[in-house]
Amino acid sequence: MLLLACAPAYAQTREQGNLVIDGVPEIPKRIVDRSNQYLSARGAAFLDWEPSGAGMLIATRFGDTSQVHFVQAPGMDRQQLTFFTEPVSSAVYGAKHADRGFFFRMDTGGAEFFQYYWFERATGSYTLVTDGKSRNETFLPSNGGARFAFSSTARNGKDFDIHVMNGFDGRTVKRVRDCEGQWNPLDWSRDDAQLLLHHFVSINESSLWTLDLVTGESKQLNPKEGKRISYSDAAFAREGQGKTAGGVFYTSDEDAEFRQLVYADLTSGKQEVLTPGLRWDVDSLALSPDGNWLAYVANEGGTSALYLAPADKPLAVKTRATRIALPKGVVSHIKFDMQSKRLGFAISTAQSTSDAFSVELKSRKLTRWTFSEVGGLNASLFLSPELVQYTSFDDRAISAWYYKPRTADAQHPAPVIINIHGGPESQSTAAFNPLIQYWANELGAAVLVPNVRGSSGYGKTFLELDNGAKREDSVKDIGHLLYWLGERPELDAKRVAVFGGSYGGYMVLAAMEAFPERIKCGVEIVGVANFVTFLERTEAYRRDLRRAEYGDERDPEMRKYLTRIAPTTNAAKIKAPLFVAQGKNDPRVPASQAEQIVKTVREGGGKVWYLLAKDEGHGFQKRVNRDFFNNATTLFFEEYLLK
Repeated sequence: MLLLACAPAYAQTREQGNLVIDGVPEIPKRIVDRSNQYLSARGAAFLDWEPSGAGMLIATRFGDTSQVHFVQAPGMDRQQLTFFTEPVSSAVYGAKHADRGFFFRMDTGGAEFFQYYWFERATGSYTLVTDGKSRNETFLPSNGGARFAFSSTARNGKDFDIHVMNGFDGRTVKRVRDCEGQWNPLDWSRDDAQLLLHHFVSINESSLWTLDLVTGESKQLNPKEGKRISYSDAAFAREGQGKTAGGVFYTSDEDAEFRQLVYADLTSGKQEVLTPGLRWDVDSLALSPDGNWLAYVANEGGTSALYLAPADKPLAVKTRATRIALPKGVVSHIKFDMQSKRLGFAISTAQSTSDAFSVELKSRKLTRWTFSEVGGLNASLFLSPELVQYTSFDDRAISAWYYKPRTADAQHPAPVIINIHGGPESQSTAAFNPLIQYWANELGAAVLVPNVRGSSGYGKTFLELDNGAKREDSVKDIGHLLYWLGERPELDAKRVAVFGGSYGGYMVLAAMEAFPERIKCGVEIVGVANFVTFLERTEAYRRDLRRAEYGDERDPEMRKYLTRIAPTTNAAKIKAPLFVAQGKNDPRVPASQAEQIVKTVREGGGKVWYLLAKDEGHGFQKRVNRDFFNNATTLFFEEYLLK
């Protein structure tokens, strides 16, 4: 455990690189040196298979940002292909041009106006293929590899229309469907004549559509008037030759608490639930190119279960799915190779950072492709969390991941950091988090990571418990977590900090206002400080999505309620020291939100550290900025939590 040094003198505003540092003292070298090992841990995200089967693309960081790398075979060196100052975390091949290169996605300064580029392997050059201004999402190669579908706000800056690009140079792009709201392509039909589309209204409501690219006709799959259904993933089944033959695999919570795997016959309209006994959400699915295999991932309370089933006869999935033996952790981005022989994905566990893996379809053999470093630390000393539950104000069970430091006992009760996720529809999982490991192992702090009401993964009823005028009920969940930890002899209820980003940042502020006598300090990153001004100023393409969750600020009664619960309205109740961090280019939670809360708390006599990154958006993605923030957080905890 670190020994505390005398606190540095309170600092004035200064600039360091792209950081504006207001009230944050100089960071002692001892903090930088020790934390560097933890913060140097890097993971590898699986992106795509090389179409011939000779390797895969991954995203990992060897410099300041995550970039695209190529791995030719399991355990071989990671060959870096992109070298940008901005992070590149998405890339995809197009089968027809795979020997020449791939497409990747990148934004500028964290503003999230994502653009797609073609990368030419022979020369290392790249070409912009989208318009350079709008937000572009979900670049989807056709089965033949000659066309690419994507969604874009190019028409009006607000709505995501569906576009199809011919070739790979961006010269021939056609808008094939004008849309209203958030739409994305999910899959191409076997003959590339149709697209399967997803229309996202809110976390609780969405719909699936087919789009005929010849006639322009679109048709809703499974229309149910007046019924809210949530869909998360879907793919055309591969049986049948024509565009009207076959069916669709999809996930849906229709008539169920959790999203189930469903098969729908497009000719008869008949549907069959393929996972009737599964009491968890099916988060994602993938179908092999030959149509003979289906993989899907179930979310078991924050850890993943991966299933594989033969799909040549779709209904056989119901009886022949087998669970793949994996380390206990979180699986992401499943995708079959073009030969339909292997499934690729990434796994992250509490004790190991994300790495790329594959499984052989016939033998079920698991192969690890990348071996990411953890800063030279002994990974066996990383803590695995315990999943605990506590009872909230309405007798509802709330779960939390509990990282207990080895030094904590009744004679040496540990200080506590409550780490609250954003979303609010996100979920805290058992994935690797180097910052939590640092807090527990080096600061000796216990870390509690709750999934308060409104979190995903616990059924649609739980998901809706914080909507609209029920917003403060999730804050009450934190209050009852404070009661729970107060009954644990190994935890020090007099030394509790709250930490969170985005919606978690709002929760930090709200908890500091609601429980000032129980919270010693708080760290808020890109958090909502006033729901009314947030909804009025967040990017136009996000506004209606957030109104579905928080309430419509244009309604007088809802506006009154949102104003009443706003952290800026209640800032005088914040008595404990506060650290606020913000990206200047944030399109989701504008920097004005941070400015409002910093100004209001300081005017009330509160102590605030403020960090603004001029080249970041919704969170810090560049290592130099992220490391400074994390080190400043350590210093903040040393000064205001550990003493």
